[in-house]
Amino acid sequence: MSEILLDTDKLEALSGKVVTDITGAIGVLLSYIGDQSGVYRALEAHGPCTASQLANTTGLNERYLQEFLSSNAGSGYITYDGQANEFSITPEQAAVFVKEGDPTCVQGFIQAVVSQYATHNTALEVFKTGRGRPWSEHHICCFCGTDRVFGPQYEENLINSWIPSLDGIQAKLEHGCKVVDVACGHGSSTILMAENFPNSTIHGFDSHEPSIEVAREKAKGAKLSNIEFFTNTAKEIPNNGYNFACIFDALHDMGDPVGAAKHINDILVEDGTLMLVEPMAADTLEENLDNPLSALFYGFSTLVCIPCSKAQEVGLGLGAQAGQARLTKVLNQAGFTQVQRTAETHTNMILEVCV
Repeated sequence: MSEILLDTDKLEALSGKVVTDITGAIGVLLSYIGDQSGVYRALEAHGPCTASQLANTTGLNERYLQEFLSSNAGSGYITYDGQANEFSITPEQAAVFVKEGDPTCVQGFIQAVVSQYATHNTALEVFKTGRGRPWSEHHICCFCGTDRVFGPQYEENLINSWIPSLDGIQAKLEHGCKVVDVACGHGSSTILMAENFPNSTIHGFDSHEPSIEVAREKAKGAKLSNIEFFTNTAKEIPNNGYNFACIFDALHDMGDPVGAAKHINDILVEDGTLMLVEPMAADTLEENLDNPLSALFYGFSTLVCIPCSKAQEVGLGLGAQAGQARLTKVLNQAGFTQVQRTAETHTNMILEVCV
C-alpha cells in the first residue's frame, strides 16, 4: 500500500482554520455568558475600566471577569488598553454584542447555537437513528434565539420593503383585511403587522403552545386589540376568508409543505395572496457554497429544520436551503400558479404567491 503524501501547505491552512473555528466556538459560549450575565451591557455603560471596577459594578466575581474579558479581547470582541490596564467596548463591538433589537446584534444566533450544544446528546441520537425531532424537543434557548434572530430582520424589512413589494397588499392592509400569520412562533411578525395596520385583523397560528403563550403576552403588553393567537398546525387553520397569508422562515420546517400550502390556498379568498419568506438560497449546492452563510444555514438545517420536518406527517425535509425552484414546485403542487421574488436581503428571499 503506497504512502499518502500530504500537501503541508493545505494541511497547515486547514488546521489553522479549524483552530480558528475552535477558538470561535469558545467565543460563542463566552459571548452567551456575557449576554445573559449583562457583562457587555455593563461594560458599555461604564466605559473603559479594569476587571476590578467592572466587578464592583456588576457584582460578578473579579477573577472570572478578568479571564472572560481577556479571552474576549483576544478574540477582538472587546478592546484592551495595556497601558491603562482597562477593557472597553467600541461602538462597533457594542452593535454586534449589545444592541438588542438591531439587525447588527448577533446574540440571537449565539443563543440558538448554544441551544444545540445544550442538547448535543439528543442531536447525536437523532442524527444516528434518523428519527425526527419535533420543535418542542429543543432547548428553550432555541425558541428565544430564533425570535431574537428573526425579529430584528422583520422589524427592519417587513413594513418598509417586503409588504410594499407585493401587488396591492399594503393598500388592503391599510383599508382593513384579514391576515393569517402561519407558524408565527413568538409573534414578532404578527405583532408588527397589527401595530402598523390597525384596521386589519391579524391571526397568528403555531403548533407550539409555549410559543403561542409568549406571543399572547407580547401582544397584551403592546395593548393590541386587532390580534389573536391560536395553537394550530398549518393544516388545521380554520377558513376565515383571509385576504393575506404569511409564512416567515417556516415552510421548509413543515413535514407536508405541499399539504400546508394547499390548505392556505383553500382559506384565502379568491384574490388572496401568500407572502412566503424563506432563507436566501440558490437552486444548487455549488451555487450555495459561494454564499459565506451557507455553512450556517446547512448546519441549522441539519440540527433543526430537517429533523423537525421528519417528525411530522410526510416528512418531506425541504431543508433551509431549498431554493426558489424547489419552493416553486411545492407551491405549484399546492395549486398556486404565480410565484415571483419581489424582494430579498442577505438572509432571506420574499416570494409573492398567487393562484
